[in-house]
Amino acid sequence: MSALIVHCTCPDAGVASHIAIALVEARLAACVQQLPGVRSTYAWEGRVEHAQEVLLLIKTADDRLDEVIDAVRALHPYELPELIAVEARGGLPAYLDWIHAQSRADA
Repeated sequence: MSALIVHCTCPDAGVASHIAIALVEARLAACVQQLPGVRSTYAWEGRVEHAQEVLLLIKTADDRLDEVIDAVRALHPYELPELIAVEARGGLPAYLDWIHAQSRADA
């Protein structure tokens, strides 16, 4: 089983905190870091847009990804939220074990 880091941008700190707390309390994520001050440039509905956002880095077990996506989509105000999972190919074994332990509903 591998650990994932899921990237998700939010429109502001309030939304980011709400999603982070919900994921950790539901044991869908072991840790969610909030990185403010992200400036995003993207194409949307035929225009180039710019936005100040907060980036969430959601640490979870790979078998919890679908549930993380469902939870974020239910809480997120964007029509199409950024949800991109990146596999953690390595790391401190004890930390990776902690991610798995904390991402379990039955723990």
